Amino acid sequence: MQIGILQTGRAPDALLDEWGDYPAMFARLLDGHGFTFRTWRVVDMEFPPDVHAADGWLLTGSRHGAYEDLPFIPPLEAFIREAYAEGVPMVGICFGHQIIAQALGGRVEKFAGGWSVGPTTYDIEGRPVTLNAWHQDQVTVPPPGATVIGRAPTCANAALAYGDRALTIQAHPEFSAGFLAGLMRTRGRGLVPNDRLDAAAAKLDTPLSDRAVADRIAAFFKAPRARAAAAAGA
Repeated sequence: MQIGILQTGRAPDALLDEWGDYPAMFARLLDGHGFTFRTWRVVDMEFPPDVHAADGWLLTGSRHGAYEDLPFIPPLEAFIREAYAEGVPMVGICFGHQIIAQALGGRVEKFAGGWSVGPTTYDIEGRPVTLNAWHQDQVTVPPPGATVIGRAPTCANAALAYGDRALTIQAHPEFSAGFLAGLMRTRGRGLVPNDRLDAAAAKLDTPLSDRAVADRIAAFFKAPRARAAAAAGA
């Protein structure tokens, strides 16, 4: 199964040699599940030819806001709506979570409570899940057709399910402790309040649920779909 990665942002240049860019992080996260990957850098206006160019789509995080007036956002939203209509499965992480919601009629805004940074425990599908967070924006109003399956005291819509068509998560299962430490060092100071950075740094050794979330993402992509089965038999 080929997963098309829609890259919506870039990791800091200073961290690329050690950690790679976002597509490499997702390839590591999902290693062992039998996927192949191809990346389109939509942030640079590089788009797939159509929504069937891959078997499923994974939308990455980004330093940009889904509501910003940027050239790549309108065509990305159009792509999301078409993939959703065609039943091609999508997974969105952080910005990907937000842009899917916005494209389908939800609302994304800066959270009045400020930034969430570092290991954060969510209730996802009735279980505690700890993942690294790095965001101030949130989905404040889910779109029609979305079910809230994850939440935290500081993030009411932390994970959304759209039937078998999309699965989205606000936190970052692909972010290791080492990468997050580098992100705080290269982008954090002056952007995120120092007290939140310091609190996150103090708990970077917290065990994460990244493997469990990787398994959940893989199972979502591999799940049989009536639309796909009908197309295969046509």
